[in-house]
Amino acid sequence: MTTRCLIIGSGPAGYTASIYLTRAGVDSVLVEGLQPGGQLTQTTTIENFPGFPDGVDANELMDAMRQQALNLGAVVRSDIVKSIDLSHRPFVATLDGGETIQAQAVIVATGASAKYLGLDDEKKYAGMGVSACATCDGFFYRKRVVAVVGGGDTACEEAHYLSKLASKVYIIVRKDYLRASAAMQKRVSERENIEILYNTNTVGLYGEGGVEGAHLVRHMGTEQEERFDLPIDGFFLAIGHRPNTAFLDGQLALDDSGYIKTDGMTTATSVEGVFAAGDVADPRYRQAIAAAGTGCRAALDAEKFLAANE
Repeated sequence: MTTRCLIIGSGPAGYTASIYLTRAGVDSVLVEGLQPGGQLTQTTTIENFPGFPDGVDANELMDAMRQQALNLGAVVRSDIVKSIDLSHRPFVATLDGGETIQAQAVIVATGASAKYLGLDDEKKYAGMGVSACATCDGFFYRKRVVAVVGGGDTACEEAHYLSKLASKVYIIVRKDYLRASAAMQKRVSERENIEILYNTNTVGLYGEGGVEGAHLVRHMGTEQEERFDLPIDGFFLAIGHRPNTAFLDGQLALDDSGYIKTDGMTTATSVEGVFAAGDVADPRYRQAIAAAGTGCRAALDAEKFLAANE
């Protein structure tokens, strides 16, 4: 298959890029990846996406974006880009089934996956008390008790944000200290409703129909080991994100955390004709509306590049 622009990944960034390119009359193909709709489909109701005064179901929002692209004539493939050759144009992507797609431009919108502890209960209670985004889901825990797992700046930032909504916030830290900056530690210490549980590991969650508590172990593997249950309503993971860039095989410049580097105000990457949109190039904001915005920008950048080079 040959196309002018290949969009890799769905979610707000990928679908928005597809909508813009299709409306501009640019022949393009979007390959949805492992999780059509992106990471957003793992949450429930979204109340901070503009245009929905009563909130919107996350899956319904992504289905609507997908359908909008299809209604405009977009080509959407339910497949996975296993590898891609960016050494020369046209770029050649190989799909999981062996088919190849040649493209004069590429938009990478593969997102970033939240890191989890690896507990079966995290999957069991996904969308029912387990979250990896306090900004997205914190609103649902007003005047309730929540826990944040992690000891870095992200964990402290999430806990501080949640402390303005929840009645009580626990920070569960494996080590006997926080890795967060002094400034973030100070902000956390100043919040009376935040309590830090040091030397503590989470080994499970419990509850009927949703999270009602966490199984914890203090001083795990030592003579002082102590097992106890902590009643909570929400369990937030804040141990980092992993950009989905493995399939690129090091062909694009990445930052120290593995996010794709883009050129200043544009979405251009280190390879001419390749652009990045959404969380795969955004270690800071990680919001649906921000991802959609970069999807628009990537489409406009790709359109301009194609016009100048074809």
